Amino acid sequence: MRIVVLGSAAGGGFPQWNSNMPACRRARSGDARARPRTQASLAVSATGKRWYLLNASPDLTAQMGRAPVLWPQEGLRSSPIAGVVLTGGDVDAVAGLLTLRERHAFRLYATAEVLSVISANPIFRVLSPDCVERHILPLDAWVDLTAPNGTESGLSVRGFAVPGKVALWLEPDGLDPGLAENGNTIGLEVAERRSGARFFFVPGCAAMTTSLLDRLRGAPLVFFDGTLWRDDEMIRLGVGTKTGKRMGHLSMSGDDGVIAAFRDLGVKRKVFIHINNTNPVLLEDSPERAEAERAGWTIAHDGMELSP
Repeated sequence: MRIVVLGSAAGGGFPQWNSNMPACRRARSGDARARPRTQASLAVSATGKRWYLLNASPDLTAQMGRAPVLWPQEGLRSSPIAGVVLTGGDVDAVAGLLTLRERHAFRLYATAEVLSVISANPIFRVLSPDCVERHILPLDAWVDLTAPNGTESGLSVRGFAVPGKVALWLEPDGLDPGLAENGNTIGLEVAERRSGARFFFVPGCAAMTTSLLDRLRGAPLVFFDGTLWRDDEMIRLGVGTKTGKRMGHLSMSGDDGVIAAFRDLGVKRKVFIHINNTNPVLLEDSPERAEAERAGWTIAHDGMELSP
């Protein structure tokens, strides 16, 4: 199984287009210790021929341009992309679907909740049903990923609910919708049937539960939500009014943070992904980066390739 990190940042990317914070200025200046990143997405394949995207970032065009494995290989029009699997309905997970609108056939997998959101938005009608088949991804059940012609991919995926919230653009005006585990936010376990290799992809998670800890225990590879270093990060910096939990994200640090929660799970390889432009771990010379690495974490960057 091959995994390519197409994008590793949270919504807005790094540097964020309208941010003049010191870290973003460093990224724009070409500082090698402040590597730019696009919005989070993975590409995964068991064969190296047919690829499946985990979330479709708004930056997908640029991401595909930097990933030769996703370039057309046959005829005048083609793509190795056989499917897209969504973990939620946020803009940074679904906007890239509009990039795939030139009548390329692929399969779209998402929970019933997320597919209903997409169906209710008329802009997604550019993904013609005769080209893009929509498949409900049931929770806690393995689903074999297949190409539109029915060809087996060698991959299976299992979605599971994690604490989260509805997409920001679906929140009632001025109201906190609260957290829930109802299919609006999910994690994915991806497995290669032939070898048994597997990994987890959880780019958004608002709370750590006992069931989630048990699910991840002993995993060979986990990509996990690394949005913020601390829960009140954006408030302290004066660039936001919401905590991480209010936005649907755990913080990396603290007694109730991700690093502490993973300390005794025995996960072989731990990778932070979906990292906000305010998070100091993006800077390779920051004390926060050093602390995360001492705890055994890798900070994802665009273009990195891994195998479970």
